[in-house]
Amino acid sequence: MIKYSFEDIVRPQHKSFHYQLFDLNTPNRNSPHWHYHPEVELIFISKGKGKRGVGTSLSTYTDGDLILLGSNLQHMGFTDSFEDGKTEVVIQFLPNFLGNMLTQVPELNSIFKLLELSKRGLSFSGPIKEKVGQALIGLQYESDFQSLLTLINILKEMSLVNPNVLNATDLTTSDADKNDRLKKVFNYIKSNFKDEINLSHIADQTNMTTTSFCRYFKLNTGKSFVQYVNEYKVNHAAKLLLETDLNVKAICFDSGFNNFSNFNRFFKKYYETTPKKYREKIIN
Repeated sequence: MIKYSFEDIVRPQHKSFHYQLFDLNTPNRNSPHWHYHPEVELIFISKGKGKRGVGTSLSTYTDGDLILLGSNLQHMGFTDSFEDGKTEVVIQFLPNFLGNMLTQVPELNSIFKLLELSKRGLSFSGPIKEKVGQALIGLQYESDFQSLLTLINILKEMSLVNPNVLNATDLTTSDADKNDRLKKVFNYIKSNFKDEINLSHIADQTNMTTTSFCRYFKLNTGKSFVQYVNEYKVNHAAKLLLETDLNVKAICFDSGFNNFSNFNRFFKKYYETTPKKYREKIIN
């Protein structure tokens, strides 16, 4: 069972964010293996490979990494040691580091959406990784005010590309919260996912025909209703595998699967490994 440690981040009084750069000539990071903090965290690793643990997602990076982690999202430390030429930049800031500007200034609204999405953990690849990485390394030479403007510009650039979302959909999606009908559906799933959910019943709850509901749900979430429910169940199972000592069979039934082989099949589909191997891999 994983135990998450709270990391207390002390930001400089004269700055709105905490900046750290690590390389062969600086001490290794002292972050606990799995930890969390209220601050959003932006990490750039210039090269090399390693293990990336974010929320219930365990994956690897092979050519450096650029990731954005939302507030209080559990994650592991990414770099234990450094080799010549490898650099890691870590920036941490509170979600409201710009006050109400992210929601009140139209030009910054895409950054607000990016930070909301980062609650699920985001990984970036392609040209944006190198562009942002160089800008992050260059922050060490900028004045406090200029570095803040650069950080805003970095987040704006990142908000204009499609990242790889590391964790399954949850109930904190900002667009869904603005829609009372979707909110009702999500709350119903949260309360009833351990039982068999009848599609016609949930359609009735939203005053729609089954066909109209399926079309509406797919349009607003990008997934079929059945796919979303299965992802929710599997994500719940992954959290239990991480945070409890329950055996795999007990987790299968607690996650709404009444067939162990189906549970293994769906879990492997989303996490590319069996529940047992997932637990062994992410804890070790």
